[in-house]
Amino acid sequence: MFYIGIDSGTQSTKSVVLDFETGDIVAQASQSYDLISGLPAGHLEQHPSDWIDAVKNTVASCLDQLGDRRAEVRGIGVSGQQHGLVVLDGNDEVIRPAKLWCDTSTVEQCDQFAAEFGGVDGLIAKAGNAMLPGYTIPKLLWLKQNEPDNLARVAAILLPHDYINFALTGVKRMEYGDASGMGILNIRTKKWESDLINFVDPRVQEMLPELGSSNVPHGTLLPDLASEWGLSSDVIVSAGGGDNMMGAIGTGNIADGTITASFGTSGTIYGCAEKPIIDPNGEIAAFCDSTDRWLPLVCTMNVTVVTEQVCGWFGWDHAELEKQVSSVPAGSEGVSFLPYLNGERTPNLPNGTGVIHGLGARTGSPAHMARAAMEGATLGLAYGLRRFNELGLTPGEIRLTGGGSKSGIWRQISADVFGVLVVGLATAEGAGLGGAIQAAHADGQGSYEELCGRLVLLDESTRCEPEAEAAGVYREKLDRQVALTGVLKDAGML
Repeated sequence: MFYIGIDSGTQSTKSVVLDFETGDIVAQASQSYDLISGLPAGHLEQHPSDWIDAVKNTVASCLDQLGDRRAEVRGIGVSGQQHGLVVLDGNDEVIRPAKLWCDTSTVEQCDQFAAEFGGVDGLIAKAGNAMLPGYTIPKLLWLKQNEPDNLARVAAILLPHDYINFALTGVKRMEYGDASGMGILNIRTKKWESDLINFVDPRVQEMLPELGSSNVPHGTLLPDLASEWGLSSDVIVSAGGGDNMMGAIGTGNIADGTITASFGTSGTIYGCAEKPIIDPNGEIAAFCDSTDRWLPLVCTMNVTVVTEQVCGWFGWDHAELEKQVSSVPAGSEGVSFLPYLNGERTPNLPNGTGVIHGLGARTGSPAHMARAAMEGATLGLAYGLRRFNELGLTPGEIRLTGGGSKSGIWRQISADVFGVLVVGLATAEGAGLGGAIQAAHADGQGSYEELCGRLVLLDESTRCEPEAEAAGVYREKLDRQVALTGVLKDAGML
């Protein structure tokens, strides 16, 4: 039997087919798309129809690869980029493009929430999280204040993966994991926080779909879509989840002690907890996961975007980047790269910019800047890992996923920066695999412990132990990066 995992991201949608008996990925396809161009700085939006087109095309391609065996497909699980706002009218038509997780145009609206509810402390006391520009509900307040005619038309609000689930099943529903990143879910109780909702508009209560367990299937495939794909109409669609929640399942991060670090365009580092992990400083996002546990998470907005920028400066491919970074010792001989090219979420610098500091006559080489960029992006995640330790979440190992994890030198830098053993996965498609595993779980094929134990495979050739001397260098460099960021922020220069 087969299960399909769909990973709908900011740059592309990828679909994979998991052979449940062998654990192999037997078909896969991807389709890229763009952000809407020409928007003001800080506004990042996409047409939800692009996601649906990509889902239909990639699933159809995967099914073509299966041929006559497509009838063995039993379920579908969807991973989607978190926090995006999809607004539908009374006819279930999309009213305007979706504002995305990386949209930072809502700083003013976040400030309004903070002023109303007692700042960061008051918001954390009320719901467990601070209110950040990436979250969903400030986007709805922005809509009210900037596009009131559009708000008046809104009958339903969905997150990106919810909208894809709706397109697959005709059912509107939210599960705890992705919903916890909206900014209005009380993390402790897993219930909507009415005061935060009403601050936007009391009518928002009516816009929210049913909320429930991540372990309950979302629905079954629409008959017309099943017919188009040549599938049975009883193919289930699992609850799905945000990309980090599905990545947790797809990397086997379903118990205390395992941490996942994702090195994509942006970066995340997250763990699994049996109870809410609430950060009084608001730096760790206190999310729910998509197995009805909790998912403490740190997100940074600048990881491979930084190394790709460096490659663009010097005309390098990835092999040349590896060569250049490897030619410079740990610590980049004092060169630091504050990697805030897209602003930043941790630390909260929505209008932040990148800074290269410490260049000298000998250390101003492209190689030094490249290594400093790779180190700076990794240190941003290490700051979150340090905060995890302070809150009692200590990793035994860190599992790496995302494009950056394919780099051997970056894996070693990660081990040294984190001070913990790191290892990559046998497949780079962690979120897609997580979607397929969740679909198998929803289909009654076993517990997550059983499924992940059999289907999530580590690539032992990528295992890296931290080197003591380099780890010491990076502990000092992390202190320096935090201090430099603080000085420049306080001076109004970030």
